[in-house]
Amino acid sequence: MRRVFFSFLLCLSFGTVSNAQISAIEKFLDNLDESSQIGHGKDSVTKDSARIAGLEEQLRQMELNELLYEELLRSYLSDSLRQTVGKMKTAALRKTVKGEPLVVNGDTLFMYYASHGTVSAAGRAANAATAIISLAKTRGVAPDSICLLYLENDRQYEIMYLRKVIASVTGNDALWMDMGLDSLANMQKKSIIAAVKSVQAKSSLAWISKRMGLFLLVLVINGVIFYLINLLYRKMKLRIKTNRQKWFKPIVFNNYELLNANRQANLAAMLVNLLRYLLIFIQLLIFFPLLFSVFPQTKPLASKLMGYIIDPVKHIFYAVINYIPNLFTIIIIWMIIKYLIKFIAYVAREIQNEKLKIPGFYTEWAMPTYYIVKFLLYAFMIAMIFPFLPGAETGTFKGISIFVGLIVSLGSSSAISNILAGLIMTYMRSFKPGDFIKLNETEGNVIEKTSFVTRIKTVKNEIVTIPNSFVLSSPTTNYSASARDYGLIIHTKVAIGYEVPWQKAHEYLIRAARRTEGILHDREPFVLDMGLEDYYNYYEINVYIPDANHIPRIITELNSNILNVLTEEGIELESPLLMSQRKEPDKKQL
Repeated sequence: MRRVFFSFLLCLSFGTVSNAQISAIEKFLDNLDESSQIGHGKDSVTKDSARIAGLEEQLRQMELNELLYEELLRSYLSDSLRQTVGKMKTAALRKTVKGEPLVVNGDTLFMYYASHGTVSAAGRAANAATAIISLAKTRGVAPDSICLLYLENDRQYEIMYLRKVIASVTGNDALWMDMGLDSLANMQKKSIIAAVKSVQAKSSLAWISKRMGLFLLVLVINGVIFYLINLLYRKMKLRIKTNRQKWFKPIVFNNYELLNANRQANLAAMLVNLLRYLLIFIQLLIFFPLLFSVFPQTKPLASKLMGYIIDPVKHIFYAVINYIPNLFTIIIIWMIIKYLIKFIAYVAREIQNEKLKIPGFYTEWAMPTYYIVKFLLYAFMIAMIFPFLPGAETGTFKGISIFVGLIVSLGSSSAISNILAGLIMTYMRSFKPGDFIKLNETEGNVIEKTSFVTRIKTVKNEIVTIPNSFVLSSPTTNYSASARDYGLIIHTKVAIGYEVPWQKAHEYLIRAARRTEGILHDREPFVLDMGLEDYYNYYEINVYIPDANHIPRIITELNSNILNVLTEEGIELESPLLMSQRKEPDKKQL
C-alpha cells in the first residue's frame, strides 16, 4: 500500500514523466521495500543512512533530468510551431512569388525562391550556374564525386566537389519546395551531376562534329528549297507569257476596255512574283530559328528571333480580338447615321420636287440644306467614333490630330470663307444655275455653283470662274429672276433731231419694237425722253421680254428694226459729235 501511495506522490510532484524516469522510480521503490524488510541489527542504522543518502541523490538526479526533459520538450514544440507557421507562409507566397531558375546551357535544373544571407535568389541561381559550367569545363572532373556536406550549426547542406562549394540547400529552400531538407539536397545534387555530365558531353568532339553536320544539312536543304522556288517562279512566268492570249480575255465595261490580255498577263506575273517573295519569307522564317537552334550557344538567339516575329503577330491578333466590341459600337453608330441621312435625303428630294411644301422654305434650299445637314451628321459621327478608334488614347495619335487640325486651320482660311459665302448665297437666293446675271463687268449665264466658286459663261462662250467670297461682296444683277417674275425691261437709246416731232418719234420707235421677236406683246412698249441736247433729243425705247437669255439677240434685232423704220420714214439719226449732212433728192424734209 505504501508503494502505491508513494508512486502517486512522485507522479504528482514531477507531472508527466518519461519511461526512463518511471523505471528509476520503480527501482527506488524496490530499494525502499528491501530496506523495510531488513532486521534491526547492529549495522542497520549505518546501512539505512547510506541508502537514504543514495536515494536522495537519485531523486536530485531525477529532478535534473525532469527539468532537462521539459526544456527539450518546449524547444521541440517551439521548433514544430515555427516550422508549421513557415510552411503556411511559404504556401501563401508560393502562389505569387516568381522563382529564379537555375539554367545551365538552356536547361532549367531547379528553382530558387529564398535568399541566403545577403545573396538574393537570382544571385544564388547565377552563382550556381557559373560554378557548374566552370566545374564541367575543368579537365579531369568526375561528376559522380560531387557530394553533400551537412552543417549542423547552420542546419543546411553544401553541395561540393572536393573543397569547392557549388550550391547551398537551406531550410528555407525545403520550406519553399515543400520537401524535407535531405530529400531536396539529394535531388539538387543529382540535377547538378546530370548538368555537369551534359555540359561535358556537349563539349566533346563527336558532339560538335554531329552539330556541324546538322548545320550544313540545314543549309543545303534551305538552298535547295530556295532554288526550287525561283525555278517554279521562272516557269510560271514563262507559261503566263506564252499563253497570255489563250488564258486571258479582255475585260470590257460599258464599251471601255479595263484590262486587255497583256495587262492581265503582267498582273498575273506580278502576283506570282509576290507569291515567290512570300514563300521565301516563310522559308527564312523557319530556316533561321532552325539554324540557330543547332548549337546550344545560339539557341537563345533562335528563340529571340522567333519572338521578334511571333510576338508582333500575337499582339496584333489579341488587339484585333479585343477591338471587336469597339468595332461593333462603330458599326452601330455608322448605321444609325447612314439611315438618318437617307431619310433626310428623301425629305429633301420631296421638297425639291414640290411634293412636300413647307411654308417659308424654298425648293432651291432643299438640296443645299441636305448637304449641310449631311456634313454636320458625318462630323458628328466622326466625333462619336473617334474615341473608339485604335490608338485614339495614345499621345502620338493626339499629336497627329492636333498637327493636322493646325495645318487645316492655317491653310484653309480662304477656302472656309468661300464655303461660308456659298452657303449664304444659297439662302440669299441671289441667283441659281442657268440664270443670266451681271456680276461687276461680267455678264452671262451661271453654269455652275459650287461650295467654293461660281462659273459664268458669257455671250462669247467664255468661262469665268469667280470665288464665292468675291461674288458675295460684289453687286449682282439677276436678269432671269426679273424676267420670270415681272417681265424684264430692256432698252436702247436713240438720238433724233428736233425736226422730227416727239409724237412721231415715239410712234416710229414703238413700231420698230413691235416688229422685234421675243418680246411680250401683251405689254405695250413705251418710250422715255431722256434728254434735250443742242441738236437732238434722246429717246429710250423700252420693251418687255420673258427670257433674259436672249437679251443680246433682242437688243440687236430691236436696233435693226429702229434703223429700218427710220430709214423708211427718211429720218437720219443724230450723234453728239457728228451730224449727217446728206442731201438726197428724195429725202423728206421735215
